[in-house]
Amino acid sequence: MGNKRFTYLLFSAAILIMAVVSSCQKDDTATPPDSKTTVNADSSLMASPGNFLAASGTLEVKFNDSTYTFDAAHDSIAFINVHVDSKTNYFGITAINKNHSMSFGISSLGYANSNINSNVAGGQFLLSTDAQKPAMQLSLSKYAQNSDIGSISLDSYNQGSQLAKGTFITFLAKDDKANSPYFRVEGSFDLKLK
Repeated sequence: MGNKRFTYLLFSAAILIMAVVSSCQKDDTATPPDSKTTVNADSSLMASPGNFLAASGTLEVKFNDSTYTFDAAHDSIAFINVHVDSKTNYFGITAINKNHSMSFGISSLGYANSNINSNVAGGQFLLSTDAQKPAMQLSLSKYAQNSDIGSISLDSYNQGSQLAKGTFITFLAKDDKANSPYFRVEGSFDLKLK
């Protein structure tokens, strides 16, 4: 259980690092990043090919009768692949809005590929008006109330100008306690390299 928790924390840290790095790249107005540039935050942690910053497209997150939209034209959305060791691989999407008041990340164990449906391995959704204190923080808890914690469906991945297209559903909690209620979070993404 401790090793699984460590892997989850490692991947969550990777998602957060990717979001920060990609948001800094979007804020740089001197030269826009090449959409096929690998987005690596720390070479010892993220030395992995296949990490892309979306050039266009959207990520929609639905929670509690509200829809939150990240638009790659203004916000930073990255598709990441993380290789922890020779047997452990993750893929996922991480996003942060231009104002740094909203971020989302979701991941799955395994390799990204077209036409797959894979179980969720990690997830986090933050809304804030102050970067130092999130107004709302939801994350995947180690105390899952049932065995179904969600899935990511990839309809297409890295085909032509299409970076990734698909849907997801997961169940996130406000804190990591055994009796915390879970909230259904679902959405879709249609991300392009151009």
